[in-house]
Amino acid sequence: MRKRLIGKVEVGAVGLGEMPMSIEGRPDEARSIATIHAALDAGMTLIDTADAYSIGGDDTGHGERLVAKALAAWGGDRDSILVATKGGHLRPGDGSWTVNGHADYLRRAADASLERLGVEAIGLYQYHRPDPTVPYEEPIGALKELLEAGKVRMVGISNANVAQMDLAASILGSGNLVSVQNQFSPAFRSSESELVHAGEMGVAFLPWSPFGGIGNAEALRKEHPAFVTVSEEHGVSAHQVVLAWMLAKGDHVIPIPGASRPASAQDSAKAVELDLTAEELALLDADQG
Repeated sequence: MRKRLIGKVEVGAVGLGEMPMSIEGRPDEARSIATIHAALDAGMTLIDTADAYSIGGDDTGHGERLVAKALAAWGGDRDSILVATKGGHLRPGDGSWTVNGHADYLRRAADASLERLGVEAIGLYQYHRPDPTVPYEEPIGALKELLEAGKVRMVGISNANVAQMDLAASILGSGNLVSVQNQFSPAFRSSESELVHAGEMGVAFLPWSPFGGIGNAEALRKEHPAFVTVSEEHGVSAHQVVLAWMLAKGDHVIPIPGASRPASAQDSAKAVELDLTAEELALLDADQG
């Protein structure tokens, strides 16, 4: 698979979003592990998870434990895989999602993630979602402490705006903010300014939910027909076209499509081989539903 950079670490140009394997409606563990192995075998060397990827309560950290178990059972080079996790989001167990951006909480959350992942240092640790009750400087300061303590190797932020990106970069110091993970898809383009700004900063941009919850080609055909038209011209899935469109937006863009079946992960990995023409990209850019 073609490679791209997060900080100074090379990863496959398309990563794996682990969330569908841990929240409500998740598959059984055997299928989840088979899905992770299929992604790794296809060249996805970035796996994105979070402590909050769970059903909540005692299930907190499900995604991290799953990734650790899958990697332990994989026959490839585990040192070649970058595992990214996050802190700052919580699932109380009643179906809701809450936030906690306090520094002391993030320190404890990072320690718990370290234990669940079974590593000496987290490859990429990301502040999951801003807490409106806590000044943004506080959680970013905690991430800087974790970086300086050697508990995390790289730091990123998620669900951030341009001002927060700049603030995080200034607090963390030169070169220490390596990634921004925001929602971005054909149906959700309000993070395009953050995508562009990340490129200007030399920071990786990781689109989460790149398919926008559109789970099949028929739904895409109805809401974003240009993506299906282009897919039919190339004889590939519409989901591959979505990812190829994102990859063409800059060498710093690394989509992390979720998957819960081996075939889905394998299909997404093939998107790096799809080169779209300028005319096709213009057509896709214009198709905003």
